[in-house]
Amino acid sequence: MAIVQINIMKTKPLTFFLALTFMFLFSGSSVVFGDDLRDGLLAYGTKDYKKAYKLILPLAEQGNVIAQTTLGVMYQEGHEVSKDYKEATKWYRRSAERGYAIAQHNLGVMYLEGYGVPQDHKEAEKWFRRSAEQGNAHAQNNLGVMYDKGHGVSQDFKEAIKWYQLSAKQGYAEAQNNLGFMYEVGDGVPQDYKGAVKLYRLAAEQGFAPAQYNLGAMYFEGLGVPQDHKEAVKWFRLAAKQGIARAHEALDLFLGRKGQKLL
Repeated sequence: MAIVQINIMKTKPLTFFLALTFMFLFSGSSVVFGDDLRDGLLAYGTKDYKKAYKLILPLAEQGNVIAQTTLGVMYQEGHEVSKDYKEATKWYRRSAERGYAIAQHNLGVMYLEGYGVPQDHKEAEKWFRRSAEQGNAHAQNNLGVMYDKGHGVSQDFKEAIKWYQLSAKQGYAEAQNNLGFMYEVGDGVPQDYKGAVKLYRLAAEQGFAPAQYNLGAMYFEGLGVPQDHKEAVKWFRLAAKQGIARAHEALDLFLGRKGQKLL
């Protein structure tokens, strides 16, 4: 781990295992939507959950994998129905077993976190892999994390790099940030500060807060870029506005002593 000159410790970046958003339900899909499914998804996207549930439920019961996945999200998030992880898992599984990549990713999340099922990293890895092999960027990143941290599999930095790269190439900010860290510390690849900066910047410019902090730290230390405290403060501020505690600490230490307004 790198220690910067103002005693801000960089830690391995957090990876978030999030439930899918409305837009993600559409991503990468070549499915032709029927009227009820299209209307149900549009209702969900506009937070008209009552209408969405009314339209989505019968389609899910008929075996439509997109409807099943959407219904799973509704139960996971408690939209129009009481939050129920077991029910969410049931619907994700029905869709995942029929090969729907988004449902496979979500089922992996449930096993990873122990939502509605006993926590089981090996089972999470299985479902992330099935989704990742279909090109799902979220699952590719999460599978990379499994190998990076040795959760459910033997720790293997080269395998982690492989999956991070596949996800990062699709523009997924978390994977870009995670891959950047691997380049910074030299895990699984030769240490490459310039490569790390490039990846952090790609993620930071998408608004990914941990990458904004990491990019700021690179400017502060002069790693991969000329040392530039003004640029460092710019990125620390952006990260701090999104609640990154270490960015607040950096600003407090660097600017606070001078009595400057931090944000």
